[in-house]
Amino acid sequence: MRIQQIYTKCLAEASYYIESNGIAAVIDPIRESEPYLELAAESGAKIKYVFETHFHADFVSGHIDLAKKTGATIVFGPSAETDFKSHIAKEGDILEVGDLKIKVLHTPGHTPESTTYLLLDENGKNHAIFTGDTLFIGDVGRPDLAIPNGLTTQDLAGMLFDSLRNKIMPLEDDVIVYPAHGAGSACGKNLSSDTFSTLGEQKRSNYALSTDMTREAFIKELTTDLPPMAQYMPKNAAINKSGYDSIDDVLKRGQEALSLEQFEEEVANGALILDTRHSRTFITGFIPGSMSIGLNGSFAVWVGNLIENIQEKIVLITEKGKEEESVSRLARVGYDNAVGYLEGGIDTWKNAGKPLQTITSLEPDSFAKLFQANQDLAVIDVRKPGEYNAEHLDNVDSFPLDFIRKNVDELDANKTYYIHCASGYRSIIASSMLKAKGIDVIDLAGGIKALRETDLAVKTAACSASA
Repeated sequence: MRIQQIYTKCLAEASYYIESNGIAAVIDPIRESEPYLELAAESGAKIKYVFETHFHADFVSGHIDLAKKTGATIVFGPSAETDFKSHIAKEGDILEVGDLKIKVLHTPGHTPESTTYLLLDENGKNHAIFTGDTLFIGDVGRPDLAIPNGLTTQDLAGMLFDSLRNKIMPLEDDVIVYPAHGAGSACGKNLSSDTFSTLGEQKRSNYALSTDMTREAFIKELTTDLPPMAQYMPKNAAINKSGYDSIDDVLKRGQEALSLEQFEEEVANGALILDTRHSRTFITGFIPGSMSIGLNGSFAVWVGNLIENIQEKIVLITEKGKEEESVSRLARVGYDNAVGYLEGGIDTWKNAGKPLQTITSLEPDSFAKLFQANQDLAVIDVRKPGEYNAEHLDNVDSFPLDFIRKNVDELDANKTYYIHCASGYRSIIASSMLKAKGIDVIDLAGGIKALRETDLAVKTAACSASA
């Protein structure tokens, strides 16, 4: 028996390759097929099944492409409906993978079709559960990401309580828990950095499995203080249900090398300029109107949060050799309309005598002196509300990057804004977007982590509570 977790950090997503006696199965694959094809090729195995735990909202799964390339059957759990050929399994169904068996446990709650797959080893013993977003390490899936179907968030939270108590918790403590996400995913509120555990450990440490928690308390806990759903999530769930273009076609057209004239023509016709270079490189010189989302951070998540039109045409500025990675990571969240990249990158633009913009970045000590001398400086903190509430500079407003498009009209075009996040990645994204709107910005290098080392007053949650 072979079980391999393939963890994709930029999505905080875990997929799984299972193999026994020359037969393999894949659970919750990412968009690209290569990791799974390579694993199967290593031992000459045939991929028989592609199991999906649910219609993922935070990434586009690779189930359709992988099935086409291998002849595998796509398997969803009870109540799922797809616009492509798939096998909709029934509760308790058992599918064989070599000498192993996979049992279908319908565990609705995160979504109505959410399903946990119980792996039985060669001796028929319960070995592991692949829980998707039903059960994470330290948390459970949020109940508000389902494709609209008439159910309420409270309805789904109640279903999840029942699924955990009736289907998951009765299993043995030594059963291994393999979830679909780890820390950093927006599919839960407090995921652990661990990417697997045992069910016994989760019964001891995961609040959602506490035997003292009533159904009503569970529903209240799951539905209180949920962060807003990212705008791309319903779109990704719909794509996973209806289908998509082949990743090979997406990669091919996205890696079209564009001349300067072709690049400018695409921009003139409305294409978005997306600059995926390192954020610190971006600020030293970029094409006016560009959006910076560097590959050096949570690229796919911020693409999905900030580019509202998933069908929008995109032209790329990349570091040399990063063209394919840029297109691939866009496709992971359903942004399939990259039409090419500027051949030669920013140097082509610069050598043609075209204008470049820059963003000033101020060191922490310099800003501290400036801020102490002038408390009227316009400073905005683009971290998430929870981060801001836990710790923020005195007299600085919260202006979350997640909602920057909605709130940009609150800013005064006649002011200069000093922008910071936690460490500097998000502040550059925000600065690029505000600069494109004609707003003057200055980035605070190193973010709150660096500002904390100065003598500026930083309010913490405890201070705020006592104030």
